[in-house]
Amino acid sequence: MDNLWEELSDISILKLVKWGAIMAMVFGGVVPFIPQYREIKRTDDAEGFSLFVCLTLLIANTLRILFWFGKRYELPLLIQSIIMNITMLIMVNLCVTVKNRNQIIRGRERVFTDFDTKYFWAWTDFISYVDFLIVFTIVTSFFMYLFVEISFFVELIGFLALFAEALLGAPQLLRNYQHKSTEGMSVAMVMMWTMGDTFKTCYFLLREAPLQFWVCGALQVCIDLFILLQVQLYRLSPGVRRTRNMPD
Repeated sequence: MDNLWEELSDISILKLVKWGAIMAMVFGGVVPFIPQYREIKRTDDAEGFSLFVCLTLLIANTLRILFWFGKRYELPLLIQSIIMNITMLIMVNLCVTVKNRNQIIRGRERVFTDFDTKYFWAWTDFISYVDFLIVFTIVTSFFMYLFVEISFFVELIGFLALFAEALLGAPQLLRNYQHKSTEGMSVAMVMMWTMGDTFKTCYFLLREAPLQFWVCGALQVCIDLFILLQVQLYRLSPGVRRTRNMPD
């Protein structure tokens, strides 16, 4: 009984806050995609969500995982990247399944092994997206293995991972602009992006992190705000009428 009391008394508020921050860091990036996932499931329509958001995060987090082998940063950030990649694959699988189910007339299959740049990241089977991620991981891992002792290369990988993540909202921003509509996009997801990116950028500034950290963070916040502005602008316009996936 005395040992149990000693263990409980050793749990301070500071430790609880620390563990809470770690859990938020690990799972916080996944939370914004929950409302978007539910929106797609509810409407059975994935046209309003840009799959290039998933591509951006898959590339960014794969590079961040490789960066860990060259420069051992905090373990929770490594775990966060692994969980985020799994989450993005789940989102891709959902979107591909929904789009295929909604095709009125089945068109030609588009797969990764066609090597057709016109249909890059617009394949009709989920395995093609997994194949791309595997090939990308193998190629980048090979270069990391060769140049892991070169500091400039390792730092470059870290910067590219950070910059790719900073462009997270860009595909969604572009898609909204092309369709003049934010229909099908979860506003809650973007609001969570904005809050998370603002907190992260303020943290970088307060901790006097290297220049590229808070610059890329500020870029993320700006893109998030532009997307929220699109929500207001396109709310009053009918947008471009979207059609179901038709065969080529």
